[in-house]
Amino acid sequence: MARVRLSVQERREELLRAAVEQIEARGVAAVRIADVASSLGVSNALVLYHFASKERLVAAAFTYAAEGDLAHLRKVLGRRTTALRRLRAAVRWYAPTGQAKGWRLWIEGWAAAQREPALREVTRDLDQQWKAALAEVMAEGAAAGEFSCPDPRAAALRLTALLDGLAVQTTAYAGTLTRTAMLEWVDDALARELGLDREALTGAAHQG
Repeated sequence: MARVRLSVQERREELLRAAVEQIEARGVAAVRIADVASSLGVSNALVLYHFASKERLVAAAFTYAAEGDLAHLRKVLGRRTTALRRLRAAVRWYAPTGQAKGWRLWIEGWAAAQREPALREVTRDLDQQWKAALAEVMAEGAAAGEFSCPDPRAAALRLTALLDGLAVQTTAYAGTLTRTAMLEWVDDALARELGLDREALTGAAHQG
């Protein structure tokens, strides 16, 4: 059966999705242009036509994956409810037990970024966007008197650092923590950053 002709944008998205899958399966260092092409039944030349090199393909794949997560994060943080409820929902979604893009992909990206300047720039920019989005809602909630957060930027950095560390532990050492224990730790950390006890956090977050 003949392949459906795709627009340039559709083709790029197809290639990026395939690249993300291959990176997750093989790792940044091992993945090849040929792996991405073969997974779609297209030529290496077609992949290189759109991305010119493996380095550009990898950087674009990470950007594509992260932008999808960022769009969802902004959707969660933009809901018409309290800042506290939005923050808890966002943090629990971002946590390793949530539905954010596979953490194995990001751990691969962090490691490869130490050697690839283009990827390092991409991952740093995306990381800053995550922290800025959380800090903005923390500042909003503090200004509204929902909780106390004297330094939202530092609070967002500490919170995401914990989540990133938990992701490394659970990805590298499966079974280290149960889902229940991890979410309790996440709630504890968020409550601490907002000057609340965990009971106040969970109670307020569940109110209609």
